[in-house]
This record gives sequence, structure tokens and C-alpha cells, in this order.
Amino acid sequence: MTELLPIDTRLHRAKFTAADFELLDRHGAFSAYRKTELIDGEIYFVNAQHRPHGMVKMRLYDALRDALRQATTIYTPVCEVTLALSDADRPEPDILLTSEPDGEGCVPLSSVPLVIEVADTTLEEDLGRKQRAYARGGVPEYWVADVKGRTIHRMWAPLFNSYEKTDTTAFGQPLTAATIPGLTIATTAL
Repeated sequence: MTELLPIDTRLHRAKFTAADFELLDRHGAFSAYRKTELIDGEIYFVNAQHRPHGMVKMRLYDALRDALRQATTIYTPVCEVTLALSDADRPEPDILLTSEPDGEGCVPLSSVPLVIEVADTTLEEDLGRKQRAYARGGVPEYWVADVKGRTIHRMWAPLFNSYEKTDTTAFGQPLTAATIPGLTIATTAL
């Protein structure tokens, strides 16, 4: 005999897959929004960027580009492209380094040694939800540039939902990547 269970009337969140998210995006479901991201199966609308955020992002990009020209690496910095992080995550980091800047679709995770988020009003999210997603996805190194605190939080050695190693560097001090040999950037312009 089949047992009847009570009806569950609580609200439950529906989790989306990357395929769901990309299908919705291709068909214009997010066209009324400036930018959306899929993090841990949930779709987030991303606010507009203001000048403090934009200037730190562009100055970091310039510093990375300049440092990469002098270092012998295969990486290219790119701004605001979607990263194929996992089946439940399609973030659009402010900056990432990739060995595959050209091609169709999202940037493949296997080509990315470093992701950078710039936090003007999103520090809690970038050090919380996004940090967990990048660690869970296995991004080797993750930086968060804290605009108001004038520091860069550097994280590396991902393990489950966190990074085993972290430190901070004040704007104005040189910043050396933990996982990319020979990469040191100047942050004096920040």
C-alpha cells in the first residue's frame, strides 16, 4: 500500500544549471537587465558600475597587461567575460587571465589561472558567495580588490568551498601572484 505524505506548501528555490542559464540568455530572458550571473544555481542581476569601481578595474587590467608583457607567460587579461566555472556557475568576473582569449562561448575554466573581482559595494559577496564558487570550481588563484579598504585580498590553494591560503596587500604595494611564476604587478595607480 502507498503511504500518502502531507502536502509541502513551503517555498522552495529552483536551482538552474549552466545549460538552463545559457538557454534563457540566448532567448533574451535577461535582456531587460544590464548583466546577470549564475552562482550556485541561482541567477543574480548585477548592478551598474560606478567610477571608483571602473577606474580600479581598468588600472588593474593595465597593470596586469604591462606585467604580462614583461613576464614569459601564455596568459592574456580580459574584462567581463563569462567563465564556464561549473554546471551551476557562470560568473562574469571583472578580470581574468586566460590562455584561450579567442573562440566561441564562455572562457573554459581549464585556461584560467587567476580571477579578479573589484568590490566597491560588493565586498561581502565577493569574499563570500563568489569566493566559495571560485574555490569549489578550482580556480587556482582569486583576488578581490577592495576599493574602499584600498587593499587586495589574495587567495590561493582552493580546497572545497574555500582557499587554504590568503593574504592582503595595500594599494600602492607590489603584488606578486602566488601561482603564476614571474607575475608581479604594480598597484601604485590604484
